[in-house]
Amino acid sequence: MKHRDLFVTDDGQWQVCQPPREWDLLRTPYRFHRFLTEVEDVLERAIDETDCLPQLWLLVRRLITNSYWIQTQYVDPNPETGNGVIMLYDEIGYPLTVQITTSLPGTVSSVHNHGNWGIIAVLKGEENNTLWKRIHDPRFPNRVEPIADVTLLPGDIISFTPGAIHRVTALGEEPTVTFSLYGETHHSKRFEFDPVTHTAKNF
Repeated sequence: MKHRDLFVTDDGQWQVCQPPREWDLLRTPYRFHRFLTEVEDVLERAIDETDCLPQLWLLVRRLITNSYWIQTQYVDPNPETGNGVIMLYDEIGYPLTVQITTSLPGTVSSVHNHGNWGIIAVLKGEENNTLWKRIHDPRFPNRVEPIADVTLLPGDIISFTPGAIHRVTALGEEPTVTFSLYGETHHSKRFEFDPVTHTAKNF
């Protein structure tokens, strides 16, 4: 099965990007510490971090292709929340968060953005991303509406610009496991949207 690299912009539009050749990804061993160093190098050279997303998702694909350790790092979800999270990297003073999330089938997230760029790779199971966009409405400045649905399978990678809005639903009969790489979250720009009341709150 051919894996996909998808890119989602602030207005909810998405596109499938040209995937790298599989033999260009092979780098054994490709350790997690080397991945972090190469991500840091890309970010330090970038004028605009969003512009370097193609380079970053290439590194993510290289990691999930070569690292057996990454493929096996997940925890059982909390039955009350439906999710379990392993924080792989979150250093104070450095704008980078890396985590692995496990979600029970049927678990649905809020409608939200992340306040910065993000890259998510599906390791196991499958998930649906409903993509939303803000609607100009003088009465409700935080009105959003869904515009597309994208189902991701193991090996698929989806990346988001800072204002991209989505809701995630874990599908199938087994837990969904995802690897996530995020830039520094700007909490003043990170919102959870209520599509019924057309309101939003920071989270």
